Amino acid sequence: MMPETYLFLSGMIAMGYAVAGLFFLRFWRRTKDGLFLNFAGAFGLLALGQAVVALGSPAREESGWMYLIRLVAFGLIIVAIVRKNLNGR
Repeated sequence: MMPETYLFLSGMIAMGYAVAGLFFLRFWRRTKDGLFLNFAGAFGLLALGQAVVALGSPAREESGWMYLIRLVAFGLIIVAIVRKNLNGR
């Protein structure tokens, strides 16, 4: 059983990721720039991963498939930045 403080903070972090994702989705709807869509997807994945950590109460957070969710999210961010910089040339 995890302490209530840890669960509360994990929920707050997940909510922060979700809000950031919604902001990027709003910017994408306004500009139709793929960078914002990738960032929205990445922050959505980070929110999902943090919610799974909080609700699933894993024995070791850094092992297993939950780490892959974060890896895919950061991969999306890197791909979006590289694609945006290559399109500018």
